[in-house]
Amino acid sequence: MEFPTIGAPDAGDTAWMLASAALVLLMTPGLAFFYGGMVRAKNALNMIMMSVGAMGVVGVLWALYGYSVAFGEDKGGVIGDPFQFFGLKGLFGGSYLADADTGAAAAIPLVGTIPATVFVAFQAMFAIITVALISGAVADRLRFGPWLLFAGLWATIVYFPVAHWVFSFDGVTAETGGWIANKLKAIDFAGGTAVHINAGIAGLVLALVLGKRRGWPTTPFRPHNLPFVMLGAGLLWFGWFGFNAGSAVGSNGIAGAAFVTTLIATAAAMLAWLLVERIRDGHATTLGGASGIVAGLVAITPSCSSVNVVGALAIGVVAGALCALAVGLKYRFGFDDSLDVVGVHLVGGIVGTLMVGFVATAEAPAAVDGLFYGGGFDQLWRQAVGAGAVLLYSLVATTIVAFIVKFTIGLRVSDEAEARGLDDTEHAETAYDFAALGGASSVGSAHSAPVRTSVREA
Repeated sequence: MEFPTIGAPDAGDTAWMLASAALVLLMTPGLAFFYGGMVRAKNALNMIMMSVGAMGVVGVLWALYGYSVAFGEDKGGVIGDPFQFFGLKGLFGGSYLADADTGAAAAIPLVGTIPATVFVAFQAMFAIITVALISGAVADRLRFGPWLLFAGLWATIVYFPVAHWVFSFDGVTAETGGWIANKLKAIDFAGGTAVHINAGIAGLVLALVLGKRRGWPTTPFRPHNLPFVMLGAGLLWFGWFGFNAGSAVGSNGIAGAAFVTTLIATAAAMLAWLLVERIRDGHATTLGGASGIVAGLVAITPSCSSVNVVGALAIGVVAGALCALAVGLKYRFGFDDSLDVVGVHLVGGIVGTLMVGFVATAEAPAAVDGLFYGGGFDQLWRQAVGAGAVLLYSLVATTIVAFIVKFTIGLRVSDEAEARGLDDTEHAETAYDFAALGGASSVGSAHSAPVRTSVREA
């Protein structure tokens, strides 16, 4: 059989998936604001540009061979055929326009009920934001050029193959897909393993290879713009409905269920994070609210098609509380994860992936019972193996990629550049020109930021 199939797409499904792709793309600028607000003013543009740069590098590689590696015919149980859809060959063609002679519309390549090109676009956005997530772990000290090289190598060696394992189902884009989806049968509806565990452990590895920021942890690194952080969290929540509900690959009941569980779990996680802050620190913070939103979104991503309302609430509460506690691990173990990629994405991704094995219910679209619904340990071990395999592969492969870049062109800025700020030294720009407003310029000063109201950098 040749894939994708040829036929006429469903207009409703196509419209929803086009909208979903656009929503997921918006998540990356949202992430840029989220991360950009959390760093000091002198590094804000650099942080934003790391996300924007990922859009450029990964977008190009995805069209050339990334899609084919992720969704081509399985080769050796590891990757898709990189040449099957190289340059997206065979995926363009056909038209909605009627033939002048016959009056019939030409058939076009499909993935399910949507044009193959729409599926390509939707999945491209996942690849982009997964790479961009890593940048939060290495804020304030990574050179921009090496970041782009790392992004391209990491997407090629790590993300594209892992996406094949998790997202490529037999008989959809190829005869044979990836092993996690089809043989292990772990449930990862929208990327708890391929996106969040993958990016979370990669962020930890890159932070360790790069080293700590000058002065960390004794020097406070305060967020310079908390409204930006909340704006970013809001854009992420908005776009995440395309991320999760769009993974139904159609305008249907599965999309509706994913939409609702995403809303519920995220709301619960935000409240749980704020409650932990209130009990532990005596106050609930804006930064905590934004971080709780992201933690909930991360945790519900793999499970949004397999749980009911009770399960979504449980995942949100557990993820919000555990991630709020996990962001302090970097002080205990001494790794400088600048913006808590490990505490939120790695921990949240593991929580969401494993909890499928506990709270999944057959009444949800995935139709699988977890331990608490009489399904025993069958789904739980599958979830654990899937999460562990992605974590281990990403850890090893990211280490190799990071050292390749480090020992060829170098990773880290100089001490002088780190002190001046990466906006100036890497981009020759400043985010805020205070002198133009008639005041003294404070660009490059760590003390120009407002006092942080969270203990996360205390």
